[in-house]
Amino acid sequence: MYAVTPPLSPRVDRLQSSAIRDLLELTARSDVISLAGGLPDAELMPLDRIAAAADAALSRRQVLQYTETPGWTALREVLAARESERVGRSVPVGEIVVTHGSQQALSLLTDVLVDPGALVIVEDPAYVGALQVFRAAGARVVAVPLDGEGMRISVLRELLGQGQRPAIVHTVTNFHNPGGVTMSPARRRDLAGLADQYGFWVIEDDPYGELAFEDPTPAPAATYSANVIRLSSTSKILAPALRVGWMVAPGKVCRAVELFKQGVDLCGSALTHQIAAELLADTEWLAAHLNAVRRIYGLRAEALAGAVRKRFGDRVLAREATGGMFMWASFTDGTNTRALLPHALDAGVAYVPGSAFAVATNHARSMRLCFTTCEVQTLKIAVDRLARAHNALSSRARTRG
Repeated sequence: MYAVTPPLSPRVDRLQSSAIRDLLELTARSDVISLAGGLPDAELMPLDRIAAAADAALSRRQVLQYTETPGWTALREVLAARESERVGRSVPVGEIVVTHGSQQALSLLTDVLVDPGALVIVEDPAYVGALQVFRAAGARVVAVPLDGEGMRISVLRELLGQGQRPAIVHTVTNFHNPGGVTMSPARRRDLAGLADQYGFWVIEDDPYGELAFEDPTPAPAATYSANVIRLSSTSKILAPALRVGWMVAPGKVCRAVELFKQGVDLCGSALTHQIAAELLADTEWLAAHLNAVRRIYGLRAEALAGAVRKRFGDRVLAREATGGMFMWASFTDGTNTRALLPHALDAGVAYVPGSAFAVATNHARSMRLCFTTCEVQTLKIAVDRLARAHNALSSRARTRG
């Protein structure tokens, strides 16, 4: 007699593996220079300072115990002070929930705010992690395109005028992943105004805002409306392994998120919360650390952009990064970046094709390049390899022609 295999939930059919995560398996070879992963540079992570903070935390046995569902209170106090300065108003501790990275915050908010079939508006190209969450929830995802000033709010306004009523509008306002752009101050105010006028939530996803190379980023969209929920984390400024993210939202949203969080993981890690609290509260040390990271990332971003200009000229249009971790580049000669990728891997370089971030537009001629984990000279070599791959693909096309 054969055993009957129980079925999986139909929700599984809505899930797609991240193309970026899949690609990382292909780029694990030591001979491949990877511009694909969205990783901070481990060499710039403050290992000794984190170790000292961990030692201090472990001197208290209570650090090994469960902590409160919304996060260790002292960390929430530090975050409330930081967010108050950022949004220009007093943020109470009760409007902060600490999560297992900001991705968990996005997932929990979707549980709280989105019913199956509800409309969620995203940017195009879109952050892949957001697409995974919204699609898993059974949301109806509609895209609004990006330009050099971020989400095109005029297109969003047209959709609203046509009667579309989103539950959520998701945006990465600073140094967009993958687009690299920063939303202009005027568009932030307009987005917040539309959220108030039409009664929808905005999720302002901001993991990169503290990585501005020169000028500070504009005031958050959350400055202008209580309907804007902010997300951020320590992953890009300290270390991903801490898994400390947070959300800033009205109290009723925080209470609902806490209820869902209780069913997911009960609480976060008191140990990593205390480590993060100590480092974030040490403002003088943190400022020096961030300045060093910004300087190095800025040099790498400049080197990557310069190498692309030198090797490709006007065959590639690239947005020079002014912060964050990514450069978005598009071929003007019709090159399909998914077709180019096997040749690039053969040449020893990897990137993420633009189609991995596509919603309404295929972005077939675009690619995302991450500059954070490579030294300047390595970035130049990577672009040389990419140029060789492009030549190989072009030669193959001419031969077939």
